[in-house]
Amino acid sequence: MITATATTAGQSVLAAADDTGTFVPRLPFGDWVESAVDWVTTTFDAVFDVVKAILEGAFDGLEWALQTPPFIVVALVLALLAALAAGWKLGVGSLVGFAVIAGMDQWDNAMASLTLVIIASAIALLIAIPVGIWTARNDHASRLVRPVLDFMQTMPAFVYLLPAVVIFLTGAVPGIVATVIFALAPGVRFTELGIRQVDAEIVEAGHAFGSTRGRILRQIQLPLAMPTIMAGVNQVIMLSLSMVVIAGMVGAPGLGQPVVESLSRIDVALGFEGGFSVVILAIFLDRVTSALAKRSPVAKALATASA
Repeated sequence: MITATATTAGQSVLAAADDTGTFVPRLPFGDWVESAVDWVTTTFDAVFDVVKAILEGAFDGLEWALQTPPFIVVALVLALLAALAAGWKLGVGSLVGFAVIAGMDQWDNAMASLTLVIIASAIALLIAIPVGIWTARNDHASRLVRPVLDFMQTMPAFVYLLPAVVIFLTGAVPGIVATVIFALAPGVRFTELGIRQVDAEIVEAGHAFGSTRGRILRQIQLPLAMPTIMAGVNQVIMLSLSMVVIAGMVGAPGLGQPVVESLSRIDVALGFEGGFSVVILAIFLDRVTSALAKRSPVAKALATASA
Protein backbone atom coordinates (compact mmCIF):
# COMPACT_ATOMS: atom_id res chain seq x y z
CA MET A 1 0.00 0.00 0.00
CA ILE A 2 2.81 2.37 0.91
CA THR A 3 4.64 1.45 -2.26
CA ALA A 4 1.54 2.12 -4.35
CA THR A 5 1.03 5.51 -2.69
CA ALA A 6 4.64 6.48 -3.20
CA THR A 7 4.43 5.43 -6.84
CA THR A 8 1.29 7.53 -7.38
CA ALA A 9 2.89 10.56 -5.73
CA GLY A 10 5.99 10.12 -7.83
CA GLN A 11 3.94 9.92 -11.01
CA SER A 12 2.09 13.12 -10.03
CA VAL A 13 5.36 14.97 -9.49
CA LEU A 14 6.73 13.71 -12.77
CA ALA A 15 3.52 14.73 -14.56
CA ALA A 16 3.81 18.22 -13.09
CA ALA A 17 7.44 18.35 -14.18
CA ASP A 18 6.46 17.30 -17.70
CA ASP A 19 3.79 20.01 -17.91
CA THR A 20 5.94 22.90 -16.73
CA GLY A 21 9.43 21.70 -17.50
CA THR A 22 10.43 22.33 -13.87
CA PHE A 23 9.48 21.16 -10.39
CA VAL A 24 8.31 24.68 -9.37
CA PRO A 25 4.69 24.60 -8.11
CA ARG A 26 2.13 26.74 -9.90
CA LEU A 27 1.80 30.24 -8.46
CA PRO A 28 -1.88 31.33 -8.49
CA PHE A 29 -1.01 35.01 -9.01
CA GLY A 30 -3.99 35.59 -11.30
CA ASP A 31 -6.35 34.14 -8.70
CA TRP A 32 -4.94 36.50 -6.08
CA VAL A 33 -5.45 39.50 -8.35
CA GLU A 34 -8.99 38.39 -9.17
CA SER A 35 -9.80 38.05 -5.47
CA ALA A 36 -8.35 41.50 -4.80
CA VAL A 37 -10.42 43.06 -7.60
CA ASP A 38 -13.57 41.33 -6.29
CA TRP A 39 -12.88 42.65 -2.78
CA VAL A 40 -12.27 46.18 -4.03
CA THR A 41 -15.42 46.06 -6.18
CA THR A 42 -17.57 44.91 -3.27
CA THR A 43 -16.04 47.18 -0.62
CA PHE A 44 -15.99 50.42 -2.60
CA ASP A 45 -19.11 49.88 -4.69
CA ALA A 46 -20.68 53.15 -3.54
CA VAL A 47 -17.53 55.11 -4.32
CA PHE A 48 -17.33 53.62 -7.80
CA ASP A 49 -20.97 54.56 -8.42
CA VAL A 50 -20.15 58.19 -7.62
CA VAL A 51 -17.04 58.12 -9.81
CA LYS A 52 -19.03 56.59 -12.66
CA ALA A 53 -21.74 59.23 -12.38
CA ILE A 54 -19.19 62.07 -12.40
CA LEU A 55 -17.27 60.69 -15.38
CA GLU A 56 -20.43 59.96 -17.34
CA GLY A 57 -21.68 63.50 -16.67
CA ALA A 58 -18.38 65.04 -17.77
CA PHE A 59 -18.27 62.89 -20.89
CA ASP A 60 -21.88 63.57 -21.88
CA GLY A 61 -21.48 67.33 -21.36
CA LEU A 62 -18.27 67.70 -23.34
CA GLU A 63 -19.45 65.35 -26.09
CA TRP A 64 -22.64 67.40 -26.40
CA ALA A 65 -20.57 70.58 -26.73
CA LEU A 66 -18.45 69.08 -29.52
CA GLN A 67 -21.15 67.21 -31.45
CA THR A 68 -24.21 69.47 -31.19
CA PRO A 69 -22.93 72.52 -33.15
CA PRO A 70 -22.58 72.16 -36.92
CA PHE A 71 -19.39 70.53 -38.12
CA ILE A 72 -18.00 73.69 -39.65
CA VAL A 73 -18.34 75.64 -36.39
CA VAL A 74 -16.41 73.11 -34.29
CA ALA A 75 -13.84 72.56 -37.04
CA LEU A 76 -13.21 76.31 -37.35
CA VAL A 77 -12.81 76.69 -33.58
CA LEU A 78 -10.31 73.82 -33.41
CA ALA A 79 -8.47 75.13 -36.46
CA LEU A 80 -8.31 78.59 -34.87
CA LEU A 81 -6.79 77.08 -31.72
CA ALA A 82 -4.20 75.32 -33.88
CA ALA A 83 -3.42 78.56 -35.72
CA LEU A 84 -2.99 80.49 -32.47
CA ALA A 85 -0.70 77.77 -31.11
CA ALA A 86 1.49 77.10 -34.15
CA GLY A 87 0.60 79.44 -36.98
CA TRP A 88 -1.78 79.61 -39.92
CA LYS A 89 -0.29 76.62 -41.73
CA LEU A 90 -1.30 74.23 -38.95
CA GLY A 91 -4.68 75.93 -38.78
CA VAL A 92 -5.36 75.40 -42.47
CA GLY A 93 -3.98 71.85 -42.35
CA SER A 94 -6.18 71.03 -39.37
CA LEU A 95 -9.25 72.36 -41.13
CA VAL A 96 -8.49 70.23 -44.19
CA GLY A 97 -7.94 67.19 -41.98
CA PHE A 98 -11.24 67.72 -40.18
CA ALA A 99 -12.99 68.02 -43.54
CA VAL A 100 -11.50 64.67 -44.55
CA ILE A 101 -12.78 63.09 -41.31
CA ALA A 102 -16.26 64.51 -41.91
CA GLY A 103 -16.13 63.30 -45.51
CA MET A 104 -15.58 59.75 -44.27
CA ASP A 105 -18.59 60.06 -41.91
CA GLN A 106 -16.35 59.73 -38.87
CA TRP A 107 -16.83 63.20 -37.39
CA ASP A 108 -19.08 62.16 -34.49
CA ASN A 109 -16.71 59.29 -33.64
CA ALA A 110 -13.73 61.65 -33.79
CA MET A 111 -15.40 64.11 -31.42
CA ALA A 112 -16.26 61.26 -29.03
CA SER A 113 -12.61 60.16 -29.08
CA LEU A 114 -11.47 63.76 -28.54
CA THR A 115 -13.83 63.97 -25.57
CA LEU A 116 -12.37 60.82 -24.04
CA VAL A 117 -8.82 62.05 -24.64
CA ILE A 118 -9.47 65.45 -23.05
CA ILE A 119 -11.10 64.01 -19.93
CA ALA A 120 -8.61 61.16 -19.46
CA SER A 121 -5.58 63.40 -20.11
CA ALA A 122 -6.84 66.06 -17.70
CA ILE A 123 -7.33 63.50 -14.93
CA ALA A 124 -3.98 61.84 -15.65
CA LEU A 125 -2.14 65.18 -15.53
CA LEU A 126 -3.92 66.25 -12.33
CA ILE A 127 -2.45 63.12 -10.75
CA ALA A 128 0.88 62.91 -12.58
CA ILE A 129 2.22 66.44 -12.11
CA PRO A 130 1.82 66.56 -8.30
CA VAL A 131 3.28 63.05 -8.01
CA GLY A 132 6.17 64.09 -10.26
CA ILE A 133 6.85 67.13 -8.08
CA TRP A 134 6.76 64.92 -4.98
CA THR A 135 9.20 62.39 -6.42
CA ALA A 136 11.51 65.14 -7.67
CA ARG A 137 11.81 66.60 -4.18
CA ASN A 138 11.92 63.33 -2.24
CA ASP A 139 14.39 60.59 -3.13
CA HIS A 140 12.57 58.00 -1.02
CA ALA A 141 9.33 58.73 -2.88
CA SER A 142 11.15 58.46 -6.18
CA ARG A 143 12.51 55.02 -5.30
CA LEU A 144 9.03 53.96 -4.19
CA VAL A 145 7.17 55.24 -7.25
CA ARG A 146 9.68 54.21 -9.94
CA PRO A 147 8.92 50.45 -9.92
CA VAL A 148 5.19 51.21 -9.96
CA LEU A 149 5.68 53.34 -13.07
CA ASP A 150 7.80 50.60 -14.65
CA PHE A 151 5.00 48.13 -14.03
CA MET A 152 2.39 50.49 -15.48
CA GLN A 153 4.40 51.13 -18.64
CA THR A 154 5.26 47.49 -19.36
CA MET A 155 1.85 45.97 -18.65
CA PRO A 156 -0.04 45.31 -21.94
CA ALA A 157 -2.71 47.90 -22.59
CA PHE A 158 -5.47 45.31 -22.92
CA VAL A 159 -4.93 44.17 -19.33
CA TYR A 160 -6.06 47.54 -17.96
CA LEU A 161 -9.47 47.02 -19.55
CA LEU A 162 -10.23 43.90 -17.49
CA PRO A 163 -10.56 45.40 -13.98
CA ALA A 164 -12.13 48.55 -15.45
CA VAL A 165 -14.85 46.46 -17.09
CA VAL A 166 -15.38 44.41 -13.91
CA ILE A 167 -15.86 47.58 -11.85
CA PHE A 168 -17.62 49.92 -14.30
CA LEU A 169 -19.08 47.46 -16.86
CA THR A 170 -18.95 48.74 -20.47
CA GLY A 171 -19.11 52.16 -22.05
CA ALA A 172 -17.15 55.38 -21.78
CA VAL A 173 -16.25 55.16 -18.08
CA PRO A 174 -14.09 52.00 -18.17
CA GLY A 175 -12.39 53.45 -21.23
CA ILE A 176 -11.57 56.66 -19.34
CA VAL A 177 -10.31 54.81 -16.25
CA ALA A 178 -8.12 52.43 -18.25
CA THR A 179 -6.78 55.35 -20.30
CA VAL A 180 -5.86 57.33 -17.19
CA ILE A 181 -3.87 54.42 -15.78
CA PHE A 182 -2.20 53.67 -19.09
CA ALA A 183 -1.18 57.29 -19.81
CA LEU A 184 -0.18 58.33 -16.28
CA ALA A 185 3.47 57.23 -16.16
CA PRO A 186 5.07 59.65 -18.70
CA GLY A 187 3.53 62.64 -16.94
CA VAL A 188 5.17 61.63 -13.65
CA ARG A 189 8.53 60.80 -15.22
CA PHE A 190 8.83 63.97 -17.31
CA THR A 191 7.78 66.20 -14.42
CA GLU A 192 10.36 64.64 -12.12
CA LEU A 193 13.02 64.80 -14.82
CA GLY A 194 12.34 68.45 -15.60
CA ILE A 195 12.56 69.55 -11.97
CA ARG A 196 15.67 67.49 -11.27
CA GLN A 197 17.40 69.00 -14.31
CA VAL A 198 17.09 72.54 -12.94
CA ASP A 199 20.54 73.87 -12.12
CA ALA A 200 21.24 73.33 -8.42
CA GLU A 201 23.11 76.65 -8.21
CA ILE A 202 19.97 78.54 -9.23
CA VAL A 203 17.99 76.75 -6.51
CA GLU A 204 20.72 77.52 -3.97
CA ALA A 205 20.62 81.17 -4.98
CA GLY A 206 16.90 81.19 -4.26
CA HIS A 207 17.54 79.72 -0.82
CA ALA A 208 20.27 82.31 -0.22
CA PHE A 209 17.80 85.12 -0.84
CA GLY A 210 15.44 83.63 1.75
CA SER A 211 12.85 82.10 -0.59
CA THR A 212 10.70 79.30 0.77
CA ARG A 213 10.61 75.86 -0.86
CA GLY A 214 7.15 76.57 -2.23
CA ARG A 215 8.22 79.86 -3.77
CA ILE A 216 11.31 78.27 -5.31
CA LEU A 217 9.11 75.56 -6.80
CA ARG A 218 6.60 78.04 -8.25
CA GLN A 219 9.00 80.73 -9.47
CA ILE A 220 12.18 78.82 -10.33
CA GLN A 221 11.82 75.06 -10.72
CA LEU A 222 8.47 74.79 -12.49
CA PRO A 223 9.12 77.59 -15.02
CA LEU A 224 12.56 76.17 -15.89
CA ALA A 225 11.17 72.64 -16.09
CA MET A 226 8.15 73.65 -18.20
CA PRO A 227 9.55 72.52 -21.60
CA THR A 228 10.19 69.04 -20.21
CA ILE A 229 6.84 68.95 -18.42
CA MET A 230 5.07 69.94 -21.64
CA ALA A 231 6.84 67.10 -23.42
CA GLY A 232 5.31 64.83 -20.79
CA VAL A 233 1.89 66.40 -21.44
CA ASN A 234 2.32 65.59 -25.11
CA GLN A 235 3.13 61.97 -24.33
CA VAL A 236 0.16 61.65 -21.99
CA ILE A 237 -2.18 62.91 -24.71
CA MET A 238 -0.70 60.62 -27.37
CA LEU A 239 -0.96 57.56 -25.12
CA SER A 240 -4.51 58.54 -24.20
CA LEU A 241 -5.49 58.62 -27.85
CA SER A 242 -3.96 55.21 -28.51
CA MET A 243 -5.72 53.70 -25.48
CA VAL A 244 -9.05 55.31 -26.38
CA VAL A 245 -8.97 53.39 -29.66
CA ILE A 246 -8.27 50.12 -27.84
CA ALA A 247 -11.09 50.91 -25.40
CA GLY A 248 -13.51 50.51 -28.28
CA MET A 249 -13.30 46.79 -27.49
CA VAL A 250 -15.29 47.39 -24.28
CA GLY A 251 -17.90 49.63 -25.85
CA ALA A 252 -16.20 52.99 -25.40
CA PRO A 253 -17.55 55.41 -28.02
CA GLY A 254 -15.30 56.98 -30.59
CA LEU A 255 -13.00 55.91 -33.39
CA GLY A 256 -12.25 52.65 -31.64
CA GLN A 257 -15.70 51.34 -32.51
CA PRO A 258 -15.30 51.37 -36.32
CA VAL A 259 -11.85 49.82 -35.93
CA VAL A 260 -13.18 47.00 -33.75
CA GLU A 261 -16.21 46.59 -36.02
CA SER A 262 -13.97 46.35 -39.08
CA LEU A 263 -12.02 43.53 -37.42
CA SER A 264 -15.15 41.55 -36.64
CA ARG A 265 -16.57 42.04 -40.16
CA ILE A 266 -13.21 41.95 -42.02
CA ASP A 267 -14.18 45.35 -43.46
CA VAL A 268 -10.96 46.85 -44.80
CA ALA A 269 -12.62 50.08 -45.95
CA LEU A 270 -14.17 50.85 -42.56
CA GLY A 271 -10.95 49.96 -40.76
CA PHE A 272 -8.85 52.33 -42.87
CA GLU A 273 -11.40 55.13 -42.52
CA GLY A 274 -11.37 54.80 -38.73
CA GLY A 275 -7.59 54.41 -38.59
CA PHE A 276 -6.92 57.37 -40.88
CA SER A 277 -9.22 59.53 -38.76
CA VAL A 278 -7.17 58.55 -35.71
CA VAL A 279 -3.99 59.60 -37.53
CA ILE A 280 -5.44 63.03 -38.40
CA LEU A 281 -6.60 63.59 -34.83
CA ALA A 282 -3.23 62.46 -33.46
CA ILE A 283 -1.33 64.86 -35.75
CA PHE A 284 -3.57 67.72 -34.64
CA LEU A 285 -3.10 67.01 -30.93
CA ASP A 286 0.63 66.38 -31.27
CA ARG A 287 1.35 69.58 -33.22
CA VAL A 288 -0.76 71.75 -30.94
CA THR A 289 0.78 70.47 -27.70
CA SER A 290 4.30 70.60 -29.16
CA ALA A 291 3.72 74.19 -30.24
CA LEU A 292 2.46 75.15 -26.79
CA ALA A 293 5.62 73.67 -25.28
CA LYS A 294 7.75 75.91 -27.50
CA ARG A 295 5.82 79.02 -26.44
CA SER A 296 7.01 78.91 -22.81
CA PRO A 297 9.46 81.68 -21.84
CA VAL A 298 12.23 79.18 -21.10
CA ALA A 299 11.80 77.41 -24.42
CA LYS A 300 11.88 80.77 -26.25
CA ALA A 301 15.04 81.76 -24.39
CA LEU A 302 16.74 78.46 -25.23
CA ALA A 303 15.72 78.79 -28.88
CA THR A 304 17.10 82.34 -29.01
CA ALA A 305 20.34 81.28 -27.36
CA SER A 306 20.86 78.39 -29.77
CA ALA A 307 20.13 80.64 -32.74
